[in-house]
Amino acid sequence: MMKTLLTLLACALVPMSALAQQGAIRYNATIKLNIELPPGMEEMAAQIPDSRTTGRMLYFSESAALLKDAPEPETEESGPVEIGGDGFRFRMDTRRPDEETYYDFDAGTSVQKTDFLGRTFRIQGDIEEYRWRLTGEQSEYLGYACQKAIAEQDSSTVEAWFTTEIPVSAGPAGLTGLPGMILVANFDDGERTYTATDVDLEMDAMAMIAPPKGGREVSREEYDAIVEEKMEEMNATRGAGGGGMRIMIRGN
Repeated sequence: MMKTLLTLLACALVPMSALAQQGAIRYNATIKLNIELPPGMEEMAAQIPDSRTTGRMLYFSESAALLKDAPEPETEESGPVEIGGDGFRFRMDTRRPDEETYYDFDAGTSVQKTDFLGRTFRIQGDIEEYRWRLTGEQSEYLGYACQKAIAEQDSSTVEAWFTTEIPVSAGPAGLTGLPGMILVANFDDGERTYTATDVDLEMDAMAMIAPPKGGREVSREEYDAIVEEKMEEMNATRGAGGGGMRIMIRGN
């Protein structure tokens, strides 16, 4: 009897073992800039891009993942933007700082390496937990059967399309908690979107997955305090007549 039960259990576990996955997914990450200028600067406002899109690579296994910038050639669009009108011009740089984030699914922790105002930080933190609600909606994306889920987190709403055909609870921007890989994610009605453009399940992703090194090690709370302090200093400088404009894009 025991032998029969073990045989049945082994057979039941075969599909799960066969579905064990690792690989890489490339996403297009788009963020709306939402830049507001004072009245009378309509000509200049028309020159400011509405959004910025960059490539992100997610290398994943069942136990860990690494999210980093996708290699892309430099173009005029990817550099600073020259904006001006009525005899006034300035350069607006909307490029994201270089960053990479390592996720340890077993430990529930993350390590993010990012640049801020010329300084490199290595931020230790926890993987954020999302309380997902399945909507019952289904679709197909990149040949994968997907289901829709919604989560509300800290006044932010996230819509995600995930597939159980890649049975790894992961996705872009540190999204986890669903029974499959997230291929499309939408934050706050399109304020931030992540769209998978290519899925590679053949590569040896484990060779790419490791915590980032270098930079000053800080906690998430310490890093947020540093950013807030520097932003207040910059605002004070502008208020004192320092002028200039800097648009900072942060986040995964």
